[in-house]
Amino acid sequence: MKPTKITYYATTGLMSFAMLFSTYAYLTKPELKEAFQHLGFPSYFRVELAIAKFLAAIALWIPVRLLKETAYIGLTISFVSAFIAHIASGDSMGHAIYPVFVLVILIVSYVTNTKMSNN
Repeated sequence: MKPTKITYYATTGLMSFAMLFSTYAYLTKPELKEAFQHLGFPSYFRVELAIAKFLAAIALWIPVRLLKETAYIGLTISFVSAFIAHIASGDSMGHAIYPVFVLVILIVSYVTNTKMSNN
């Protein structure tokens, strides 16, 4: 298997796993409910975001370009917004940097997906 394909499957797998875990955690962990309140978000937003991340985790694997692109765009907006929310609420850089780290993995997934699609 080519390195591009290996990188794509590894990063997309990590991303899907992270989004599925986020979905579970957002819906079941009381500490995440408190974290969303700390960031100033209403409780229903946590549920909406969980559903969106679940759908994105699935869409990343569906070979329909529009669905994949929508998932990549939505997740990018989510991670950038999370970074901004942590900074705006006065959280430490340790909390704020995690969404940036995950965004880098998403970007690598997107770039390798694009390279494979163009070949």
